[in-house]
Amino acid sequence: MNRKFFAGLALAFSLLAPAFSASAKFEAGSLQVEQISQKGPALILIPGLASGPWAWDQTTGALRDRYAIYLLTLPGFDGRVPQPGVTLETLQKDLLTLIESRKLGKPVLVGHSLGGTLALAFATKHSGAISGVVAVDGLPVFPGTEMMTDRAPMAASARQQIAGQTPAQFAEYQHNYMKQVGSVDEAIANAIAEKSSRSDPGAVAEFAAQVLLQDFRPALPGIKVPVVEISPFHAPDFARINVDEAGKAGYYRALLAGIERLEVVSISPARHFVMLDQPEKFNAALDGAIESMVESKAE
Repeated sequence: MNRKFFAGLALAFSLLAPAFSASAKFEAGSLQVEQISQKGPALILIPGLASGPWAWDQTTGALRDRYAIYLLTLPGFDGRVPQPGVTLETLQKDLLTLIESRKLGKPVLVGHSLGGTLALAFATKHSGAISGVVAVDGLPVFPGTEMMTDRAPMAASARQQIAGQTPAQFAEYQHNYMKQVGSVDEAIANAIAEKSSRSDPGAVAEFAAQVLLQDFRPALPGIKVPVVEISPFHAPDFARINVDEAGKAGYYRALLAGIERLEVVSISPARHFVMLDQPEKFNAALDGAIESMVESKAE
């Protein structure tokens, strides 16, 4: 057994273990918020579909001594009870409530997947409230659907497929998905699946459908703050369609066209949970992005 295997196994155990205690816990509208630290500029970390604050454990450990970190959990995710009527639109209002009520002073939004989509959508309307956005494999339109004119049937199919699953079926679905899309490391994929299975299938189905319906590319010129898109890349996944790492990064850049200050950073080898597959590379890229955004705010 090689060193990579043991590193993956250690990370998997760290994901399954309880995270460190938060210094404060409160709600902002439908959002559950954990304030991890109080020093430095504010960061708001938004997890992706079916995820919770555990997705950011590696990241938080690297940044908590220099930033005031706020971890979000959406309704229905990570053991939270679902709330009817919560949409990407209402979540943007809740996010603004958090920033204004806690006087966070133009935080940087860091969102993974669904969280990245939410952060970008927020920035199209509220750039004045933030310093920048780091979107981690989260986009204004779901990849592969950018040419579609009617997304409703696809969204309805996804909603129906997931919402009707029993807890056991949902857990199996999560394991299969994470092994194919979530991580390049099977041990990490299994650990992610164990935790994501705590989410409510109905809530996951609803948010998945909302993401598939989204296409706010026309609104991207409204983003007046820097945006860094982190694009994970695992060569074997793209070999059959003859796309290399630069090609995928270019594709993401095209989907984000209209953002004045945009940088696309590719990290490999990694899949969707790039912050767990490549924590050192990810944390270095994130740290650099945040520092430039905070400096830009100070000017």
